[in-house]
Amino acid sequence: MSTAIHWFRRDLRITDNTALAAAVAAHDHVVPVYIMSEWKTEHRWCGAPRQAFLCGCLASLAKNIEAKGGQLIIRQGRADEVLAKLAKQTGADAIYFNRDPDPFGRAMEQRLEKVAQDLGIRLHAHKDIALHERDELLTGSGTPFKVFTPYAKAWLKLDKRAPGRSLSKISTPPHIASDPLPTLHTWKLSSDATIVEPGEAAARKRLGRFLDGPIFNYDKRRDLPAEDGTSRLSQDLRHGTLSIREVYAKCAAATEKAPVAQRRSAGIFINELIWREFYMQVLWHWPEVLDRELQEHYRDLRWRDHWRPEKKDGGQEFGHWCRGETGFPIVDAGLRQLAATGFMHNRVRMIVAMFLTKDLHIWWMHGESWFMRHLVDGEIASNNGGWQWSASTGTDAAPYFRIQNPWSQTKRYDPDGTYIRRWVPELREVPAARLCAPPESGQPLAKGYPLPMVDHARERDVALDMFRR
Repeated sequence: MSTAIHWFRRDLRITDNTALAAAVAAHDHVVPVYIMSEWKTEHRWCGAPRQAFLCGCLASLAKNIEAKGGQLIIRQGRADEVLAKLAKQTGADAIYFNRDPDPFGRAMEQRLEKVAQDLGIRLHAHKDIALHERDELLTGSGTPFKVFTPYAKAWLKLDKRAPGRSLSKISTPPHIASDPLPTLHTWKLSSDATIVEPGEAAARKRLGRFLDGPIFNYDKRRDLPAEDGTSRLSQDLRHGTLSIREVYAKCAAATEKAPVAQRRSAGIFINELIWREFYMQVLWHWPEVLDRELQEHYRDLRWRDHWRPEKKDGGQEFGHWCRGETGFPIVDAGLRQLAATGFMHNRVRMIVAMFLTKDLHIWWMHGESWFMRHLVDGEIASNNGGWQWSASTGTDAAPYFRIQNPWSQTKRYDPDGTYIRRWVPELREVPAARLCAPPESGQPLAKGYPLPMVDHARERDVALDMFRR
């Protein structure tokens, strides 16, 4: 009777899980394990909303595995040490896992190779998180892509693996000790954010809702933060409650069946899936982007605040930005939505990020870290790519001279002020037109709401000068 360990990471589902399916097919018994990190209270790359979602996903996963006859084992510690101990306890002759795209995951996989060698057991690493990963897409000269459009063209030409099925049975050996399912207290965290429903079933409902209509209006509604025009699948892809293969296959099938006029809309959404994998391969080939600008000639920019994100005292301007007290309604709405829900609309993320970097001239790394600590869908690669795009320092970045004006962005994407009023209650009685331009009288837009903390036109000139120099 052979026993294998499946190490759950970013694949918290039993449907179309590449490594888990391979382990179940090849072994009599499988020990499904999730290993919790040991950091407490605060972490540069993680915070309470995402951990709350993780807790819900693990509870859902445990029930799903139990329904198939198995048991989810919970342990805490350094993954290589925990897996080595578990392999000895269970007599496992193999460890299965799905590869991680970030450098921290890669480093642990390398440590695990030594564990497997020392124990004399087999290690099975699978592709699961992306349709195409690492070195699958290269330019004609054999180098990684740094520009999205040619990458996307090459990505679309490659065959896509079809999704697999849900498992019918998982047999876990009895009497294996397990820690209890985690709660936020496990990491000494607390959160008041109202997050989306976690788990595989909830993720599949979200996908079904998107395919029932919004995907065919995605091109028209995705940039309007007041509308429910996006997929809201980002946290499901981040935690793996849905497989990228299932999402792509169902979106592609919907595209083929749709009238010609609607196919473009579905194609734009698929383009967003490609952006996700593009940023993953950028991080794979250039892991240094997590600590400095990708474009070398911008590594000496004179940011106003160049302190490290780990420092709590980030300056008064950064504090106003974090709390959504900048006096720029759409910026404040986005940051308050983030605090309340662990989510921020993607168009608003760009506005908020460019305001921090181009109007306040604060180093993008601080905004990147703030997002990661508060987003339920915090994806290291995409978050870094988005921030470096907004800061004009990354791959395929916005040219430094294209600086979004928060007032004109409001007029274009929230002209009725619906989104702003939803998240900034002080402004509920302010006419929409006044939300699209700085107050001319020198008086606040409403009692209790601050004046704009900077003059956008003046700070735009400062940013242009900083980049020119």
